[in-house]
Amino acid sequence: MAVDSSLSSPLGPPACEKDAKALRFIEEMTRNADTVQENLLAEILRRNAETEYLRRFNLGGATDRDTFKSKLPIITYEDLQPEIQRIADGDRSPILSAHPISEFLTSSGTSAGERKLMPTIQEELDRRQLLYSLLMPVMNLYVPGLDKGKGLYFLFVKSETKTPGGLPARPVLTSYYKSDKFRSRPYDPYNVYTSPNEAILCPDSFQSMYTQMLCGLLDRLSVLRVGAVFASGLLRAIRFLQLHWSRLADDIESGSLDSEITDPSIRQCMSDILKPDQHLAEFIRQECKSEKWEGIITRIWPNTKYLDVIVTGAMAQYIPTLEYYSGGLPMACTMYASSECYFGLNLNPMSKPSEVSYTIMPNMAYFEFIPLGGSKAVELVDVKIGKEYELVVTTYAGLCRYRVGDILRVTGFHNSAPQFHFVRRKNVLLSIDSDKTDESELQKAVENASKLLLKECGTRVAEYTSYADTSTIPGHYVLYWELLVRDGERQPSHDTLTRCCLEMEQSLNSVYRQCRVADNSVGPLEIRVVRNGTFEELMDYAISRGASINQYKVPRCVNFTPIVELLDSRVVSEHFSPALPHWTPERRRR
Repeated sequence: MAVDSSLSSPLGPPACEKDAKALRFIEEMTRNADTVQENLLAEILRRNAETEYLRRFNLGGATDRDTFKSKLPIITYEDLQPEIQRIADGDRSPILSAHPISEFLTSSGTSAGERKLMPTIQEELDRRQLLYSLLMPVMNLYVPGLDKGKGLYFLFVKSETKTPGGLPARPVLTSYYKSDKFRSRPYDPYNVYTSPNEAILCPDSFQSMYTQMLCGLLDRLSVLRVGAVFASGLLRAIRFLQLHWSRLADDIESGSLDSEITDPSIRQCMSDILKPDQHLAEFIRQECKSEKWEGIITRIWPNTKYLDVIVTGAMAQYIPTLEYYSGGLPMACTMYASSECYFGLNLNPMSKPSEVSYTIMPNMAYFEFIPLGGSKAVELVDVKIGKEYELVVTTYAGLCRYRVGDILRVTGFHNSAPQFHFVRRKNVLLSIDSDKTDESELQKAVENASKLLLKECGTRVAEYTSYADTSTIPGHYVLYWELLVRDGERQPSHDTLTRCCLEMEQSLNSVYRQCRVADNSVGPLEIRVVRNGTFEELMDYAISRGASINQYKVPRCVNFTPIVELLDSRVVSEHFSPALPHWTPERRRR
């Protein structure tokens, strides 16, 4: 359908009139970013003026930014945890928000080893849906013809629970997929998935993945884009295909669904989709039985134009593997979001992963930015190109001047709205998937394992460091240990060291343990024992590269290839966790 030329956007010519409206909205919001921010904060403060939290600070009805910033402190989750616990326990008074808290969104960040609970209100779903509605209009500027095919996206719901007061507590994407916004979404030719809702919403991860992969194979020539939320998730899908292609091909040949798929809704919907296709089954066997899996994505889905995955931050470690399996397809990072708030989108989604920048949409929340090394937060429009900042948000749901923990670098502006490159999560040491382990958590885990080691054979951990090994699928944590064996004491046995691995896993936070137990997105933790003197060699190497001997500290995580190679060359034994750590969806009471 021809689009009226008067509807053209500075971002580019829209694909249809619906896109034109979305692109005009982006232009309007980013041109007037400061005014939008000012009005949005005033609206939040007016609406929540009578909440318990805001009344503490005696705003006296003021809704201006200066009063707000002079009276309210910048806070962390721990500051707000007592109020959040009261809401979770069933207190329905307006503690944080004048609108009732509808559910908690569980963050991948943790506090005291448990997922953080982020309060949300019903209308936030509309705000998130609005940002989703902007993604394809932008993508259509760069990749034409996406209405002529489908997207193969591996999307999953995760475990959820209820708080003592009866509110759901679940990840933000699980909340979205289970909402009517997703389940009853209107038909959009630019947003058709190969996966049926029944497969996406199935809580059994094996049955969900199996069905989504099967549907993607059946519809392989219609697939124009392949994706998952994180790069690690897409690699797990490829690994799943490596393990189960024979069963999938058998289903396609026979036209009947594998007996391990027992979910009634999946079996019902697949009865209309799955028909015998011997030619396709043979094609899959020929492609998958080979030892060579380079370019497998484009071999099976030959019309794929790009991968839609997050490859920024900790996910950047998966880029080489994705390039191998995709034959070098472009990787699109489309949006920037968290459990606390959805922030913005990438206006140049086909940029190289190293150059990805997200434009903050000023209508999503009130944003402030703390310069690294500084303390005074600045406004959205006042950040400086090239500088790094920590993100602070104030939301309709009642978070006020809340430190998200993301470190961002300003790369430019679109109109008056800044564009940011995601640098890292603050204080995160190790990450494979949605897990985030900081130095204190790792130290505690090593200490707990060391107690077992000392008790069993009188041996101590003299020094250690760690590494996120993504050469395996799924990736896993590697701990390099140098041991101090006292005179006359025996070397620890393989059995003892494997139990040390499990003890460490038991000590890590609930997100890590969920990734291990329920999501299968992190592999067993590994301890590699290195010979004595290895960490002295590590120090010598660092000093040879300019480090000060007086200020040198053993890095608790390494990723520089020469250092990893040095450590691996000194390994004398390797040990893996022999079992899964304990995990349940229920939260521990504090």
